[in-house]
Amino acid sequence: MDLGRNFRNREIVLDIETTGLSPKDDRIVEIACVELFDHIPTGRHFQRYVNPCRDVPPIVRHIHGLTEEFLTSYPPFTSIVDDLLAFIGQAPVASHSDFDILFLNAELARIKHGPIASPCIDTLAMARQRFTPAGLRDLCYRFSIEAPGCCLSLKFPPPAAVCRDRAF
Repeated sequence: MDLGRNFRNREIVLDIETTGLSPKDDRIVEIACVELFDHIPTGRHFQRYVNPCRDVPPIVRHIHGLTEEFLTSYPPFTSIVDDLLAFIGQAPVASHSDFDILFLNAELARIKHGPIASPCIDTLAMARQRFTPAGLRDLCYRFSIEAPGCCLSLKFPPPAAVCRDRAF
């Protein structure tokens, strides 16, 4: 079976780290995706550090640990976007809040590309219907899933996907 072409049961879990909270003003510094088939990680993943071509504020460095010095050796978003979109294909994209999708679409708009064409699944919105609090780390605790540091989607299985499956 060609997982790259059979989209019926294929989905991508996406996690993004940024220079701040504003898709308009801030930039992506790391993108991580994990491919799932029937909600099971296939072992295929996409992870790239991205040179934001701007400063990384100290408060944000404290959250994800990525410094300007480290990121300058990596390519800008324009250099990795084709590989990212090829990896995603037409598969639905799951992320824990619309934050990641808003940032991805903002970066795409900056390079005059249309928004991501894949259907998007907001696992935070789903979780808020059943749990309080519904943050990813809260759900990891609730379901006894180890919550790693940043780029959570590279954890196998991805916490966002496990939380969704256990909660719903």
